[in-house]
Amino acid sequence: MLVLALDTATPTLVAGLADWSQHGVTQVLAERAVPSGTRHAELLTPAISGVLDDAGLTMGDLDAVVTGLGPGPFTGLRVGVVTAAALADARGLPVFGVCSLDAIGSGARTVVTDARRREIYWATYAADGSRLTGPAVDKPADVTLPEPVVGDPTFAADRLGRSVTPAQVTTAGLLRAAAAQLADPSSAGPLVPLYLRRPDATPPTTIKAVTQA
Repeated sequence: MLVLALDTATPTLVAGLADWSQHGVTQVLAERAVPSGTRHAELLTPAISGVLDDAGLTMGDLDAVVTGLGPGPFTGLRVGVVTAAALADARGLPVFGVCSLDAIGSGARTVVTDARRREIYWATYAADGSRLTGPAVDKPADVTLPEPVVGDPTFAADRLGRSVTPAQVTTAGLLRAAAAQLADPSSAGPLVPLYLRRPDATPPTTIKAVTQA
């Protein structure tokens, strides 16, 4: 099964192609991890085209799409989820969503990513990779993070006051997190982004009266 995997939940956009089998074997055919900041909408489509070209494939060769659902910033996360849904709908493909933190690192670990506002997104995992707690968003001082802690080290010294083991979302990680859904498509749920908090921009709760002279 040829799978396109996408994630825009972190400042590094990930697009990849992999050959997945029900026997648990995943062969990554092409992958691009692009430092994107807030430019996910600008960079995602070229990254998808790039991995297809790298693998010598076209959209018509795909069998499924997997996308990270976050947690992550509202705008960037929405770009990935909407793109995955649109591509799958256009080609008549199944699309599967996974928690992006599940696709970072492996084994027993605590995964952390930048939630801005001096906060972190985090989750903890058992040795078999199953999620024990989270995903959640908190200030680092308000939570205990069991070792080892993995994630993007560029923000760790400032946000956590300590180093972390470098790790990021990968194509292999996304497919590992989606394995149960790929094996049984009927188990897939709707694509619901894990925002965990309200967006910065919200509509007004009251309407100011306008008087006419």
